[in-house]
Amino acid sequence: MTELANFSVPHASLDEGDSAPPPPPPAIVDVATSESQATTAPPEPHVRIRPENAWSMLDLRELWQFRDLMRSLAMRDVKLRYRQTALGVIWVLFQPLLGAGIFAVVFGLITKTPTFGTPHFLFAYGGMLMWNAFSGTLSKASTSLIGNTQLVSKVYFPRLILPLSTAMSTVIDFVIALALLFVLMPMFGIRSSTAILTLPLWFGFMVLLGMGLGLFCAAMTVSYRDVQYIIPVLLPFLLYASPVGYSINLVPHKLKLWFHLNPMTALLEASRWALFTTEGSPSWRAVIYSILVTIGIFMLGASVFVRMERKFADVI
Repeated sequence: MTELANFSVPHASLDEGDSAPPPPPPAIVDVATSESQATTAPPEPHVRIRPENAWSMLDLRELWQFRDLMRSLAMRDVKLRYRQTALGVIWVLFQPLLGAGIFAVVFGLITKTPTFGTPHFLFAYGGMLMWNAFSGTLSKASTSLIGNTQLVSKVYFPRLILPLSTAMSTVIDFVIALALLFVLMPMFGIRSSTAILTLPLWFGFMVLLGMGLGLFCAAMTVSYRDVQYIIPVLLPFLLYASPVGYSINLVPHKLKLWFHLNPMTALLEASRWALFTTEGSPSWRAVIYSILVTIGIFMLGASVFVRMERKFADVI
């Protein structure tokens, strides 16, 4: 509906010889248009600045936008690991084989500890697979920032991409070493069962545990370089404090509670149950405890990493 508003001009005195000015044109006011403009909401802003809270610190959407960078960094890490090496990918197999051989000699030939139907070498090799997944993730993630100083100080991207990209090489190493285990099992007369389907689950939680500790250590390493020297010293102690080359059933009852406080204990037992099923099923109560602790450690490590992220470029 359109209304016409007429405006009257008061008469003014005119001198002789002056002509009367033409009357102004009538103003047209579109009432419907003005009402619609008044009721229409303003457009949404492209960027909103909000205070951080506990749920918005880990921006998964931003990580997804930089997924190509994460893929490129992961492939670069894999390619650089074995460049100009004579043995190449054989190094992936050498570490678990050597570790399993040492454990087989110590616990199999010297102390003669029982492995409940599984040959000592395979028993230790299965434990070394999971241990290498944890220790490899922790070591690579903890040094990912200081190993990419130029990127951190000059280019903007979510710094969380650097430690997360190191997990791809851990997965590749695990798959190669696991393939060798599947070749060795028939040679020792061991067959797998349907429990093998749960192995990726235990492997994932082991990597998640290493990544959580790695995120915390990576954030602390930027300010305190001593952390990168402490980790290689502590890892051997943690190796023997975890049932990698021996079974938790051999630990005295009074000490089992202390061993189960280590979240890797139940994950190691569950992974060997998935591989060999000769030791019996693990304590599912301990498994649930390890899963909850692993998730908590990862969330804590990610929280510390994100809170200290703004200082990385200035301190590193």
